[in-house]
Amino acid sequence: MKIAIILGSTRPGRKGEAVARWVLAKAKERPDVDYELIDLLDHPLPHLDEAVSASRGVYANDHTKAWSATIAAFDGFVFVTPEYNHSTSGVLKNAIDYLYAEWNNKAAAFVSYGALGGARAIEHLRAISSELQLAHVRQQLSFSLFTDFENFAEFSPSPMHDAAASVLFDQLESWAGALKTIR
Repeated sequence: MKIAIILGSTRPGRKGEAVARWVLAKAKERPDVDYELIDLLDHPLPHLDEAVSASRGVYANDHTKAWSATIAAFDGFVFVTPEYNHSTSGVLKNAIDYLYAEWNNKAAAFVSYGALGGARAIEHLRAISSELQLAHVRQQLSFSLFTDFENFAEFSPSPMHDAAASVLFDQLESWAGALKTIR
């Protein structure tokens, strides 16, 4: 199985890169599943510029075709998102909106960070995922800027997150494996 960890921030000085690398390090400790980091900085997508709805699967632009091929190769996803204005980042929402079938019948888990741990960003991603037929697991990781970042800058997660990460990966791998049988 292949699972992508999608870093959903491209903002200068972003905190998400440290969070995503921590998630990747935890994931790499797990046997039999290939985890890979996908940084949206490496996939610059303009604001959605496809004339036809993604649900039709007809892509005109090379950047959309490349993004489609990247996402189609995975069985599941861990979305790492900041919370901006009580929601996920615009760049992550835009990247998700480019595709449809590539997300279907796969599994997703969520990792967030923000003043309140990014919980509201995850709630929005859950609704979006449901529309995309992307099964999302119950366990989530929410990192607080107050307690999991030294001086609001350096990522230093509480050890309590280790056990929660293990549960998140267990659930995600289970669902991704089950859904693979119906694709």
